[in-house]
Amino acid sequence: MRESDTVARLGGDEFALILAGCDAESAKLTAAKLQKALEEPFVVEGQTLNVSGSIGIVAYPDHGNDVDTLMRRADVAMYTAKREGEGYSLYAAEQDQHSATRLTLTSQLRNSIETGELLMYYQPKISLSSCQLVDVEALVRWQHRERGIIAPDHFIPLAEQSGLIKPLTRWVLGAVLSQAGVWRAGGLEFGVAVNLSMRNLHDPQLPDLLAELLENANVPASALRAEITETVLMTNAGRTMDVITRLSAMGIHLSIDDFGTGYSSLAYLKRLPVQEIKIDKSFVSDMATNENDAVIVRSTIDLGHNLGLKVVAEGVETQEAWDRLVDLGCDMAQGYFMALPMPASKLESWIEESRWGLNGNGRRQDLPSVMAN
Repeated sequence: MRESDTVARLGGDEFALILAGCDAESAKLTAAKLQKALEEPFVVEGQTLNVSGSIGIVAYPDHGNDVDTLMRRADVAMYTAKREGEGYSLYAAEQDQHSATRLTLTSQLRNSIETGELLMYYQPKISLSSCQLVDVEALVRWQHRERGIIAPDHFIPLAEQSGLIKPLTRWVLGAVLSQAGVWRAGGLEFGVAVNLSMRNLHDPQLPDLLAELLENANVPASALRAEITETVLMTNAGRTMDVITRLSAMGIHLSIDDFGTGYSSLAYLKRLPVQEIKIDKSFVSDMATNENDAVIVRSTIDLGHNLGLKVVAEGVETQEAWDRLVDLGCDMAQGYFMALPMPASKLESWIEESRWGLNGNGRRQDLPSVMAN
């Protein structure tokens, strides 16, 4: 870089460069040089490392007149470069649909994270052999003051593109593990699963964060299940493998979510330290009427068992689907047939009252629900 340029580390593996007196075309040339420099492997303590990067470019004042706008739009451009597999991308308005609305939502989401206006719901995972609760999957909801309850599909991408995924993840993990600690203190010792995004698994600080939160909540690592999609696993596989290997070494159980919908690689799958695969609900829901889906479900169960993995079927909504999964030897099921996602307080009642609950195997004391601040 030139003497007049500024290079700064924003946190984790994200950096910013300010190129004084440089237009967009010159910035593209600089980005290309950076990409080429990153292609060269280097050695640290005898280990050869390969690093790649995705670069988002914005120009002042064309793309914004203030720091917040420029940083947000640089992140949008970087996310575009990552998604499209390009080394770098110059910000364009079409990348940032409804930018005014998105800017408002981003500000509101940041405030909601800081003030704890998010909700955690939990959906049970049931053993197909014992018909009892095994784990619960934690699902975050945004309690928007004007729009009501917003599902994660509508705000997780926003969090990833705006740089809020890290504080959001910390809040979710803190809330889930705090609640798990309360449950375990009352004798309800089932596992709790959380979903991790691509940006989470590219963060080398994630294992240390989880170790801290587990200790604070007095929850063993073996009680936590990390659910990861196939697409995430295949994106920057080297960095992802490093993080999940560290999570596995801690004792955290790893699960591949939405199995069959991503870029399945059996050669890669057998190297992963995972304990579980989840069959995507799109196959399970049509299993009774679509023989191709039935074959996929049966084959996935056989594959998982041959690899020594537990298999969970998502989207179980009927008795017929349940019975067929029992016949196929599937291990666990999750879906509306057994239970909808519910707040912690309702889950506690469900455990006592539902035929799918612990059936007296877990002693119950006063179990106050908690929300992380």
